[in-house]
Amino acid sequence: MTAHDSRTDHVEQNRRYWDDEAAAWHGPLARDHWSQAEPRWGLWATPESQVSVLPYDIGGMRTIELGCGTAYVSAWLARAGAHPVGIDLSEKQLATARAMQAEFGIDFPLVLGKAEKVPYDDNTFDLAISEYGASLWCDPYQWIPEAARLLVPGGHLVFMRYSPLFALCVRPEGSASTTLSRAQFGLKRLDWGNHVQFILPHGEMLRLLRSSGFVVEDLIEVQAPQPAHRDYTEVPADWAQQWPSEEIWKARLAG
Repeated sequence: MTAHDSRTDHVEQNRRYWDDEAAAWHGPLARDHWSQAEPRWGLWATPESQVSVLPYDIGGMRTIELGCGTAYVSAWLARAGAHPVGIDLSEKQLATARAMQAEFGIDFPLVLGKAEKVPYDDNTFDLAISEYGASLWCDPYQWIPEAARLLVPGGHLVFMRYSPLFALCVRPEGSASTTLSRAQFGLKRLDWGNHVQFILPHGEMLRLLRSSGFVVEDLIEVQAPQPAHRDYTEVPADWAQQWPSEEIWKARLAG
């Protein structure tokens, strides 16, 4: 895995990856996510009661999930009284989301498209959210300004992604180690060969959010629980109990 300057081929490459490979293993997880009474975030199923990802007044909010996948986050939002919309570039992921809607009796719009260019007007939503969707798979210099366009003044942006420290320590064969594997300067685009991910260092992310009109309200670096429920190929639990493998950003659009 190597860092590169931003290019425009990531959208089609990631679409192929999700439609041809990833949807097959991700789809079976959808039912577990949709059935959760309390949202549990990220790799380590961190409970909402612990991290308070969602705004306290979520009821009645118009929300857009950017890179929704099987749309379980939007299902959580709908149960909390919000009015969600989900957008994703993978037709197969959205097919699973529609099957879950039918099974659980929760209905909301699902849009096939790019989180970098959403077919909704300016100032449409109160909350833009991404859990390992646009936050990882889209160029932040495209999707974050797009989120700002979509939000009303005072609207919320919440997203979860891998941490920059994880990106610095993950090895070419795909597992986080205790040594640095790449430089932080120039870190942005991570190319796995058959798909592309994006992880900006904290300083660059902070400047991008500010330049897009956001005020950062919190940055939560997630620690894996002890004992953890599982390990992952890319990050063992004992690694993530010592260093943050993932993080949650919370921001508000000024105005």
